[in-house]
Amino acid sequence: MTFQNWLGQLDFAYLLNIFITVASALLCIMVHEICHGLTAYALGDPTAKRAGRLHFNPIRHIDVAGLILMVVMRFGWAKAVPVNPRNFKHPKRDMAITALAGPLSNVVLAAVALLFYNVAFFFYLYLDGNEILRYLTLFFSYTAMLSTGLAVFNLFPIPPLDGSKVLFSVLPDRAYSQLLRYERYGMALLVVLLVTDVLDGPLLFLRQGLMHGLEAICSWPFDLLCQILL
Repeated sequence: MTFQNWLGQLDFAYLLNIFITVASALLCIMVHEICHGLTAYALGDPTAKRAGRLHFNPIRHIDVAGLILMVVMRFGWAKAVPVNPRNFKHPKRDMAITALAGPLSNVVLAAVALLFYNVAFFFYLYLDGNEILRYLTLFFSYTAMLSTGLAVFNLFPIPPLDGSKVLFSVLPDRAYSQLLRYERYGMALLVVLLVTDVLDGPLLFLRQGLMHGLEAICSWPFDLLCQILL
């Protein structure tokens, strides 16, 4: 088989779709982790900055397994930003704030992506199916979907997810210290729950609910452009 024949057999639309999905996942991961690090830095912990994690290079934030799950299952995780709670003035409270910064940043990112999606989708229809605009709408749509999935998934109170750090922060000091001893087993528990599909139903329900709420809020650019140009 010649190289030209091999190229002719490739489904470039499918490959481009995968590329857009991966690009969206990398953007969601990067925003999530940088916001963790920036929040920790603002609260007095420079650990992430010293480790080079406050950087707009998605490669530094990738956890391979988490990225694959994001692309395939629309839920996943990134490489955790290093945080040293001893640098915080109020360790438990500031750790919870730092943990919440990641999921909240993904909600904001999803909302922004949906705003741009509505603009791109309008002009895609207005210009009778422009190819560039079609791929832009896909990128913004995937970004919103993956970002809401990352936000919801990380709010589950299972170590090492962000939700566990928020839960730990409201516990009494004695219970907090005891649970920290078992934090290292959290990833094994998380893998079991994912493999057995225990989390699939709740994750899908919460992600769809968040997406529907954001879509209702962020649809106004499409309606406004219809009134102005149609």
